[in-house]
Amino acid sequence: MRIVQVDAFTARAFAGNPAAVCLLPAPAPADWMQSVAAEMNLAETAFLVRHGDAFALRWFTPAAEVPLCGHATLASAHVLWQDGHLAPSEEARFDTLSGRLTARRAGDWIEMDFPAEPPVADPEPPGLRDALGVSAVWAGHSPRLDYRLVEVVDEAAVRRTAPDFRALARAARGVIVTARASSEEADFVSRFFAPALGVDEDPVTGSAHCVLAPFWAGRLGKHELTGYQASARGGVVRVRVAGERVILAGQAVTVMQGELCES
Repeated sequence: MRIVQVDAFTARAFAGNPAAVCLLPAPAPADWMQSVAAEMNLAETAFLVRHGDAFALRWFTPAAEVPLCGHATLASAHVLWQDGHLAPSEEARFDTLSGRLTARRAGDWIEMDFPAEPPVADPEPPGLRDALGVSAVWAGHSPRLDYRLVEVVDEAAVRRTAPDFRALARAARGVIVTARASSEEADFVSRFFAPALGVDEDPVTGSAHCVLAPFWAGRLGKHELTGYQASARGGVVRVRVAGERVILAGQAVTVMQGELCES
């Protein structure tokens, strides 16, 4: 079986967030997919099976299956068009644990239709502040994704965040640290940490932007925004809030192709 590694939310190789994409001839056991994801050792590995006019899609970190992943969905759509499984003008449709997701090409960008996951105000759980090493201006929780959102005073505080990952894994499933951007190139910046899922820091996180988009739309009073995820690799995510949905847009680059020998 062919397996492709794609850098998502970037226009150049070796930036953005890498994901592996594997198109399967038939559904595979979850433990086998988990083993492949652990072997790839990327933030996510995506597995697709064609089902009528759509593709069943599941995402695995090296440690667990996740209900929603933006960058591996972007990578999956990129591979479907690149390898000729879909015509360039066709919409990519995915049936997932988060329902039907779609993607379409928009010039050099790929736009994905995802559920909005607005956070609700919620005090930081015990141990989170100490694990992150930052003070919150605002703290909230996205219930379905079980992500914690922590707004800090400025972009510099986001970039300085240096969590105690072992303590953070005990305190929360996934944590978004965010602030208003200090330059005009983006509206907000963020970082995402999920050591409980086997990913200390995710380079660029689509699902986190399902939380960030409605949060910053409310803060800044506009529905189209640009987010920059300030990890070491870095990546740009354009977002548009449309009611209970969020349109996430990014670019993608194939960096590696191979064959999966054990099945």
